[in-house]
Amino acid sequence: MIQFQNDRLTVFQSALYQTTCAVVEADEFILITDPNWLPYEIEEIQRYVAQIQNGRELYLLFTHGDFDHIIGYHAFPGAKVIGSKGLQEHPNKEQKLNLIRQFDNDYYIKRSYPIAFPEVDIMIEEDGQQLTIGGTTMTFYLSPGHTHDGLFTVIGQLGIWIAGDYVSDFELPFIHDSAKSYEETLQKAERILHFHAVKVLVPGHGQTTASEEEMKRRIRVSQDYLERLICAVMKEDVETVQALEEELPFPSSFTKECHAKNIAIIQQEYGKGSK
Repeated sequence: MIQFQNDRLTVFQSALYQTTCAVVEADEFILITDPNWLPYEIEEIQRYVAQIQNGRELYLLFTHGDFDHIIGYHAFPGAKVIGSKGLQEHPNKEQKLNLIRQFDNDYYIKRSYPIAFPEVDIMIEEDGQQLTIGGTTMTFYLSPGHTHDGLFTVIGQLGIWIAGDYVSDFELPFIHDSAKSYEETLQKAERILHFHAVKVLVPGHGQTTASEEEMKRRIRVSQDYLERLICAVMKEDVETVQALEEELPFPSSFTKECHAKNIAIIQQEYGKGSK
C-alpha cells in the first residue's frame, strides 16, 4: 500500500508492524530501502520499480539487519547494496535468516526469490561518509542503539531522510544494542535536522512526515521516554517502570519482551558497577 508519494519519493507500508519501504527516484538511479514484508506487498514494489526504472541502475539500502527489513533482499537481483559495516559483519546472520524461515513456515508463505542475508557492495564505516551518483549525493550516519548496525541516510538534493527504526510517530524506543548509543543517536538526529535541509522523513515503522516540527517532536518524545525510563530503572522505581511499559502502543507479548530488554540493557549500562 502506498502511504506517501511526491514527484521523487514513494513510500510503501506493510500491513505488518506498519513497516515502510521507500522508493527514491533520482535522475541517474532508483533507490529502494528495506523492501518488505509479505509476497504480494513486495510484488507491488517490484511492479512499481519496473514501471519507473527506465534503464536506471538499482540500489538497495538496508537501514539495519533485523529480519523484517532484509526479508526482500533477493527480490531485486542485480541491485547494488548499501549498508553499514555492522551489517556486512553482522555476527548473527543465520539467526536473522532463521527468523524469516520461521515466519514463512508459520504462515505457509512461499516466496519467488531465495532468502539470504544482504551482501554489502557499498559499505558505510563512518559518520559523514558520502556517495555521489551523478548529481545526487547521499550522506550517511551510523545510528547504533536500536541495533548495532543502524544507518541514517540523507539524500541531500532531494531532502529525504531515511531513518530506519527511529523517530516513528508511534513506536517508542526499543533498545536491542545500547541505551547510551541510542541517546547519542537521538542527539545525532537533532544535528541532522540542523545541518541538512530535510524536507521528508521516512521512519522504518509508521507515517512519513514533511513537517519539520513533527520531526523535532518525534525526537523529543523518544528522548523524553528514554530519559524517564533510565531514571526509573536507576532508582529501582518499579511503579514508574511499569507505567512506562503501559505507554507503549499496541501492547502485546512483543512489546512486553522489548520493554524487558530495554530494562536489562539499561541496568547493565547504568547500574551499579557499570562504567
